[in-house]
Amino acid sequence: MNASDNAASWFVDRHASGPLAEKAAFREAGGRSLTYAALASEAAKMAGLFAAHGLRREDRALMLTLDTIEFPVIFWGAIKAGVVPIPVNTLLAAPVYDAILRDSRARALFVSAPLYPVIADILADQPSLERVFVIGDDKPEGCFNFAAEHCGAEAGETVGASPDETAFWLYSSGSTGTPKGVMHVHGALKATADTYGARVLGIREDDVIFSAAKLFFAYGLGNGMTFPMSVGATTILFPGRPTPADMFAAIDAEKPTIFCGVPTLYAAMVAEMQKDGRQVDAPLRSCISAGEALPEEVGKGWKAGTGVDILDGVGSTEMLHIFLSNAPGDVVYGTSGLAVPGYELKLVGEFGQDPHPDEPGELLVRGASAADGYWNQREKSRRTFEGEWTRTGDKYTRDAAGRFVYCGRTDDMFKVSGIWVAPFEVEQALGAHPRVLESAVVPKVDEEGLEKPQAFVVLKEGAGDEALREELKALVQDRAGKWKYPRWVEFVEDLPKTATGKIQRFKLRA
Repeated sequence: MNASDNAASWFVDRHASGPLAEKAAFREAGGRSLTYAALASEAAKMAGLFAAHGLRREDRALMLTLDTIEFPVIFWGAIKAGVVPIPVNTLLAAPVYDAILRDSRARALFVSAPLYPVIADILADQPSLERVFVIGDDKPEGCFNFAAEHCGAEAGETVGASPDETAFWLYSSGSTGTPKGVMHVHGALKATADTYGARVLGIREDDVIFSAAKLFFAYGLGNGMTFPMSVGATTILFPGRPTPADMFAAIDAEKPTIFCGVPTLYAAMVAEMQKDGRQVDAPLRSCISAGEALPEEVGKGWKAGTGVDILDGVGSTEMLHIFLSNAPGDVVYGTSGLAVPGYELKLVGEFGQDPHPDEPGELLVRGASAADGYWNQREKSRRTFEGEWTRTGDKYTRDAAGRFVYCGRTDDMFKVSGIWVAPFEVEQALGAHPRVLESAVVPKVDEEGLEKPQAFVVLKEGAGDEALREELKALVQDRAGKWKYPRWVEFVEDLPKTATGKIQRFKLRA
């Protein structure tokens, strides 16, 4: 094993000197910045901190850390030391953190001070947890102040590693239940940079990238760390919740060239632009979306308001980033595009057969960024990782041009009159109505015991009434098919989502 195969060697150490050394690697929106040289130095001290506190190679360190400059220091310092960092969703509840701490058996926890009250009451009864470091001015009893411990640490070396050795974990978003620990290897990070980062996004040294998706999210980790660090670009960090108003303000102030969002956020921002004539004052050259399929009307609305296309793509925690995407100059809204160069895709039917034309099949993907498996979830690992292929759990069809068209999660599909209904197709049709902000479609059993579509609709403003219900039903019949229209339309204030913006349809079904 060589230090050169440690992911931190390529992403961090090689920028410690040379022309990029004094360039900002990370800049907090309106706040602190960190150069590439400083990141290398601070990450080395982080490796020393682990050694000083008795954390050894392959020990795990949980990161309940906001998107501030401490995040990359802790993450890369852990990888340098051979410690396994585990960034986790910052918007979960205490019982979920309790389960993750027990499941991961993390010996250390790094928590941003504003988040400490959420987990304070569960820390005393953790059988594996030995050290808690609080990032900020606070030093609760029994905890260490991160800044003080880090400042006094001696620099550590980058340990030798195999490209196939576990480097870090991410916990899945939990869109259908309890999050699962997904184990990723050193080589996977560079694999995503060499494929999507280089060959679709075309990331450049002079780019300034701003990701509304947080670093704990596989999509956000690639956007905000892997891709910019692969070429020496600059990342804007934003620790708060990404509201449309805050995103417009940060974009205008920080002038990114690349913006990375999720469909829910883009929909809300487009609604603001259409309502108030809001404009974006930044030299954007590219925008990307993932997490859920992007509704066609949202993509077109963003292009009309900014002059920039959204490259809608599909990724997963298991594959680390996007493997299916639209590309610059080749955007067809309403489709997920084509395979990212470096990945192979195929559709399989319910029993493993090739689906008939226009029949949905489950999407399988093959590529170098695939996870090593789920931690302590052998049966789920065997069902998801089939040799070189990874099951995505997403249903797709392919159009005549070979582009993939999203239908829904495998568990979300249902039949009406013996014909498959893709919830996303119905949601796309609903989204064409000027008053609809977003929607979700699930099956509901009628009085005859048969499943029919039910729609939950969030309006841009105002209240829904019976006339609007009938308008929406007719719109779906015209755009998607007579049998696909929702028999029931319920107007709601919002939809249940994970922190990464995925709609939790299982809660609507319940």
